[in-house]
Amino acid sequence: MDVTVFILIIRISLLLILASLPVFLLVELLVRLAVPGLPNALTLLGSAMLLSAFAVLILAGLLAVFKIVILATVDYFSAKQRAQRRVWFVQSRQEQIKRLFYFKTKQIQYINELNRKRLLKRNNRKHIRSLSRSIDKDLLLIKTKLPGSTYLQLQQDNARYRNRQDIEALLELQQKISTLV
Repeated sequence: MDVTVFILIIRISLLLILASLPVFLLVELLVRLAVPGLPNALTLLGSAMLLSAFAVLILAGLLAVFKIVILATVDYFSAKQRAQRRVWFVQSRQEQIKRLFYFKTKQIQYINELNRKRLLKRNNRKHIRSLSRSIDKDLLLIKTKLPGSTYLQLQQDNARYRNRQDIEALLELQQKISTLV
């Protein structure tokens, strides 16, 4: 049914309602005039008109709802709508994969940075130990040329800088020892 048909059904229903109002007014007039039998028949006629007007409206509404449901169901299962839903699904999946790729990339970058820092720290410790051993060897070589307190102080400085992991201080200490020789 088309929109114009529904408009016509609504007009018919409104006309039935409007036509029943004069019938009820006539019933009221006939009751006041004390006409026997006729007001009961007219009351039934007016009630039937009102009831039929509301029934037509309700049936038209139900038919319209039924038609809309049927058209929506047919449209939902149409090839065009299935294809559109498939496109939306694929787009959604692509967005999900992009987000997953982004977060996996961030996670890998974070882990690589942690590993790089850990390796750098380990490498620094290794170089500090090696530098400290080298300073110990240099101190042993010049032990006889230095006074005991200076030798002891340089050894303590070496141990302290090694424990603090202070590579700059160790380098300065090595330069200081090389200038003492």
